[in-house]
Amino acid sequence: MLVSYGGSQEDWEGLAAWSDEDMHRMIAYMRDLDAELRASGELLQSEGLSGPARAFVVRGSDSGPVVVDGPFAESKEVIAGYWVVDVVSRERVLEIAQKCSACPGPGGRVLNQPIEVHPVMGAPDVDAQTLAPYQR
Repeated sequence: MLVSYGGSQEDWEGLAAWSDEDMHRMIAYMRDLDAELRASGELLQSEGLSGPARAFVVRGSDSGPVVVDGPFAESKEVIAGYWVVDVVSRERVLEIAQKCSACPGPGGRVLNQPIEVHPVMGAPDVDAQTLAPYQR
C-alpha cells in the first residue's frame, strides 16, 4: 500500500509548518497502526519516504545512468510512505487502507489520504528446460 500526500512539493514542504502537536499526533497514529499490523502478523515492512526535494529518477542509457531531480514534473501527489502487508482477503486490505487513509492532520482533522494498493506479483511458472539457457 502506498501512502500518497496530495499536493505539490510546496504542500509537502508545508508539513514543516504543522504544529508539534499535529506532527506527534500523526506519527503516533501511524506507529499505532504499525503496532496493530505487527501484532496480527500482517505487517511485513513499512517505511516513510523523503519528500520530492531529495527524490530523483534514474533511467539507464548506453552511456550510463541518467539522473533527473524529483519524481515527475507532472506529479500532483507525493508518495509519503508504504506498508507491505500479507493479508487473507481483499476485505482486510481495504480495512487497513481505510485506517491508513484516516490519518489525522492539522488540528486532528482526518486527512482521508489516497492509498494505492498494489498486489505483489509472484514469479511466473517456468520449467527447468526454459531456464537452462540462462543458468551457469
